[in-house]
Amino acid sequence: MAVNLDAAIVNLIIQIIVNIIILAPVLWISGRLLVGKDKAKFLDALWIVVLGTVIGGVFQYLFSGIIAGIVVLIIWLALVKHFFDTGWLRALAIAIVAVLIWIVIAVIIAVIVGIAIIGGGLL
Repeated sequence: MAVNLDAAIVNLIIQIIVNIIILAPVLWISGRLLVGKDKAKFLDALWIVVLGTVIGGVFQYLFSGIIAGIVVLIIWLALVKHFFDTGWLRALAIAIVAVLIWIVIAVIIAVIVGIAIIGGGLL
């Protein structure tokens, strides 16, 4: 099986950009809610997202399965713990709150898009 390294790098760059746009603000808000504005800086959230995406992407590329997924989760939590200067449980809480915030935002966007599609006569 030949590996197309160019495609893998382009895919990684796209993942980084999308995660910066979507995940970094959500992670930053979650961090500010749980550790405060002094510890949760937006630049820290950007570093968490970039490093988490790159390290996680490489790790999942090299390994697969549930163990790899658990290791990647631990890597993300370690990044949150380090950059937001908190403990493991609070890092987990930040991750859970970030997921909940993302779900709320996704639902709001889905409702807005649904209304726009119905209102625009596309359905």
